[in-house]
Amino acid sequence: MVTNQSITQADPDLAYCHEAIRGVSRTFALTVDQLDAPMDDYISVGYLLCRVADTIEDANHIPTETQRSLLRRFDAALDPTDDTTIRAFDEAVDEWLPPEAERNDDWEVVSRTPTVFATFASFEASTQAAIRPSVREMVVGMETFLERYADRPGIRIQQYAELERYSHFVAGTVGTLITNLLGGAAVAPDHLHTMERTAEGFGRLLQLVNIAKDVGADAAAEDNVYLPAEWLHEEGVDPDEILDPSNEEGVGRVIERVVGRARGYLDDGLAYLEAMPLRSGNTLAAWAVPYLLAVATLRELERRPRDALTSTGVKITRNEVFAVLDAASSMRREDIATLQARISREPLHESDW
Repeated sequence: MVTNQSITQADPDLAYCHEAIRGVSRTFALTVDQLDAPMDDYISVGYLLCRVADTIEDANHIPTETQRSLLRRFDAALDPTDDTTIRAFDEAVDEWLPPEAERNDDWEVVSRTPTVFATFASFEASTQAAIRPSVREMVVGMETFLERYADRPGIRIQQYAELERYSHFVAGTVGTLITNLLGGAAVAPDHLHTMERTAEGFGRLLQLVNIAKDVGADAAAEDNVYLPAEWLHEEGVDPDEILDPSNEEGVGRVIERVVGRARGYLDDGLAYLEAMPLRSGNTLAAWAVPYLLAVATLRELERRPRDALTSTGVKITRNEVFAVLDAASSMRREDIATLQARISREPLHESDW
């Protein structure tokens, strides 16, 4: 158990954590819904801890140095060797919470951080040890990027290598978290080796897809441009002007390049799914769903990359989401590659699957 935390201000509340997931990410809620206990509990709480950090990182109304300070305090509260309590983070972030009537789901989770933390602290020590390193690495990585771009209000990725590094912090670490929870003596050594080798790629695949499909929303809402500046400059585009209609064609080509890099991680994702053990409430469907939805989104991005510059980004239809969920409910490991190939060509609900 976490020994340095004062949990008196909140009690463990798994029901709240499961409910909160639906508010902050309907897509991730699809994954949690496919998991059984206790993995659904572990993944829900681990995700919410990450979401707290992500909300702080994206908060344009908080001065950069204060954002960094809050992330450092959050990381210290996660450190079992540090005396910092989650109450210290809670008190520090309180003045930056939007008014309750204006608070969205993300900020509601931040306001309930002590509850999420108390739930995390209620887990067995081995479970905490599996979750903690990945969350802390993500938090430290976010703080690093805030420091790097402290002289401006939003992130501006410069080179593709930097985008890979950013994707590691915000998504590759999640792949490692899953692997930590599923690893152990019960896992065949060759399967564990495969998972450790491909977890990073699985996470980066999902993150690069998110970046490519939400270019316009990220720039407009958060003033963040994750498309590499070096690629934009090759197209004659200033990163600060990616939403200018005159730059649509050049930005579209850069999006296509990111899509191509994302496709390079499909094999890692497939290998990860084929190697993961189905125990402790873990299911194949839980992780095959986001993988196959990413495949579908890549297909749509290749067909209409410029739609990523709109406020809604590139989305797949609800009918296809339902078709993927239906297929996942009875799929076997050997079905995933077949489904991937089929979805790459056409929407699943329009095929003969």
